[in-house]
Amino acid sequence: MAMTTRVLSVTVPVPDQDRALEFYRDVLGFQVRYDGEPWPGARMIEVVPPGSSVGIVLLPPDSEIPVAVRLGTDDAQAAFDRVRDAGSTVHNDQPISLGAGSPMFFFDDPFGNGLVYIQEP
Repeated sequence: MAMTTRVLSVTVPVPDQDRALEFYRDVLGFQVRYDGEPWPGARMIEVVPPGSSVGIVLLPPDSEIPVAVRLGTDDAQAAFDRVRDAGSTVHNDQPISLGAGSPMFFFDDPFGNGLVYIQEP
């Protein structure tokens, strides 16, 4: 019953995304995996150390994109049902897909920490 396949990324809240990008890229040597807007006005930057598959997502604290640990799953609907049935706070009515993206949903652990499941191919 493997529901979680891996950790995809962890969010670090930053008040200045450009300054954070300069630090992680130019000082720490991270590579930019993604720098764009999943929807208008919501900039998301993901950086990753060379050789690592786990990224750091640099988001402003007031972003509409959830500050969360992003987890991979092989079945977003089954994960959604299990998390909801366990009584966790789920912030979506069902798994969603942004554009042609993979199904995903946002929820909290028992302590209020944000988590996102993203279905992987």
